[in-house]
Amino acid sequence: MPERSPAIQTSPLPSPPFPAHRERGRRLCGAEGRAGRPAGFRSPWLIWLTLLLACLLPTARAGVANAPGANLEVSLVTYGPGETYWERFGHDAIEVRDVVSGEAVNFNYGVFDFDERGFLLNFARGRMHYLMDAAPTALDESWYIQAGRSVTRQHLALAPDQAAALRDFLLWNLRPENARYDYDYYVDNCTTRVRDALDRALGGVLKAQLTARPGGMTYRQQTDRLMSAQPWLMLLLDLGLGPYADRPLNAWQESFLPAVLARELAATQVRDAGGSHPLVLDSELLAPNRLQTPPADAPDLRAPLALAGLVLAALLLLARHYWPTGFAVTGTLYLLFAALAGTGLLVLWLLTTHHAAWANANLLLFNPLAFALLPGCWRLRRGQPASRLAQVIVVAQLLAALAAAGLHLLPGVVQQNQPWLLFAWPVWLALAWAFRQRHHPV
Repeated sequence: MPERSPAIQTSPLPSPPFPAHRERGRRLCGAEGRAGRPAGFRSPWLIWLTLLLACLLPTARAGVANAPGANLEVSLVTYGPGETYWERFGHDAIEVRDVVSGEAVNFNYGVFDFDERGFLLNFARGRMHYLMDAAPTALDESWYIQAGRSVTRQHLALAPDQAAALRDFLLWNLRPENARYDYDYYVDNCTTRVRDALDRALGGVLKAQLTARPGGMTYRQQTDRLMSAQPWLMLLLDLGLGPYADRPLNAWQESFLPAVLARELAATQVRDAGGSHPLVLDSELLAPNRLQTPPADAPDLRAPLALAGLVLAALLLLARHYWPTGFAVTGTLYLLFAALAGTGLLVLWLLTTHHAAWANANLLLFNPLAFALLPGCWRLRRGQPASRLAQVIVVAQLLAALAAAGLHLLPGVVQQNQPWLLFAWPVWLALAWAFRQRHHPV
């Protein structure tokens, strides 16, 4: 949730209300991380200069920054998922429109600077710094329309004092000293910031209603669903998510996604002197989606990963008898995967703030100890038995895999890693059989 701001200035601001996009080198903008803008939008300085002059001229007409609340219309603008992986979750913004002057501005919380010092290191450590930004509505929406992404506007029933309070908060939040925040994929992102700003203006009504509703999916299911167009990345993310991603969610928590927030707003009721009425006055599809639409449900990974595990185990067993070199190569590739994956999971848990990856039970299936088994594959290729240490490690790995399966019997939040259990178990059994000792090692 945004921190409570100090007293907000409601008189006309002496500086331009909508500062220039912060462009230092190559900037990725949008919560989904869109890379730049089309050529027509790459140099917005002329737009901002025009706004600056409009604010400084004494005869300038009123606009969003100083219009009375009765003249303001507030809408939620939701953009559909894009084609590339960083666009798959979609994006949204709060539109504030002055119905008298016609000025409309989109406020969004999805800007980050790729050229920020230490950006990649901070990204890896889970310390991502995002910014709030604003742009004229027509410019912002045109980018998405040209990209083939859907644009939907929901006009919200905010009272004049609520609309003015929201506008003032957004302007305060837009100031350079207030615009930066620490991004989190699930609990503090561009959509949760929009959600929280709307809830603030509504006096907590939104959170009260959404918290009482059950969510439809978990963080893991939503991630797998939206990333299913990139299967390898989806599998990597699923492997890296820990039990945190499998907690049951309510509608408030699941509203970290733009589409979910739009859906939940449509079901929200607000009260005024005339009684109870819907928060969303009307919804307009400004541009249809021209891209592939994500599936409605998360894919079930159990069958494909179980099949992959059985096929790999069968290859190991057959190659052990008929093609020693093939066994050594196949076993080496699997063990490298297990060791590197386990190292990555351990780093995510111990050295980063990616809390969604902490306490990952997949560490019992894939861990750095697999590095110690690599020489055993090549000893078997030469007709030599695996070392006693290798055999001990294989037995320990089987016990760890058994413990991973047993975790599902414990009460509380259970990590939904059945697909990886079904993949790893046959392979470890095949390796344990191949590594069995028939005579003393050399």
